[in-house]
Amino acid sequence: MKKIFAMAAVLMMTVGGVMAQNAFKGVVKYKVESTGSVAVDLPEEVRTAEIKVSGDDMFTKSPIFCSGMTEAVLVQNLTSTSCQNLSQLLSYLRSQDFEFTYQGTGKILVKNTSKASDFDSVDIVDTEPGHFYYEYVPSETKTIAGMTAKKMIRHAYDDEGVDHPMTMWYSDEIGPKINILFGGIKGMPLECTMEAGEDRAITYTATEIVKGKVKEADFLLPDGYETLSESDMETLGTELNDAIELLQAE
Repeated sequence: MKKIFAMAAVLMMTVGGVMAQNAFKGVVKYKVESTGSVAVDLPEEVRTAEIKVSGDDMFTKSPIFCSGMTEAVLVQNLTSTSCQNLSQLLSYLRSQDFEFTYQGTGKILVKNTSKASDFDSVDIVDTEPGHFYYEYVPSETKTIAGMTAKKMIRHAYDDEGVDHPMTMWYSDEIGPKINILFGGIKGMPLECTMEAGEDRAITYTATEIVKGKVKEADFLLPDGYETLSESDMETLGTELNDAIELLQAE
């Protein structure tokens, strides 16, 4: 049905449209804490986060919401554009005598466009090893940052078929009907605890929801990033994977 993380691997797909769920405009601000039994020392810049929202559009530069070498993410309905900074990785690999067809700075815009149908099955019970599904529990609510938050559980099964549930409290009054920044959930997360391994966990919780204080300029991507063609992106991805695999094999 659907594999864990499978949707994140797609770089280009055919666009499909959905109607905006909400007309909310504003900023959702969060605190980020170490909540596992083993403490995690979070850098100062990671301890707070925010997402700017305008209907189906979202923008964030907060590390908790930007994976890997992503420095910013713009979501417009079912299309996300991430600012990937591969400059340090490329510099290191070149210092190890790896050569790449790509000769740019390493600051690249990566666009991912999905279809609404890609998310049709995410709330269908699927307990196969390596799969996941979302269980919505709208009867359970609590108030977070002045908003009514509903409960959702992400059930994710490892290769042995063991469930690793993750509870999220979300608002369906904020954000798009299909929120691709958060795996297709129906709205905006207001609280979530993520396991980080070895009894470590990170929790982000909305502390303030500021309505109306966004403008078009808040959703502009930063300068200095270049867009590669689909074929050039595929070539770079292949060459990077090959280089990393060779280093790991040594």
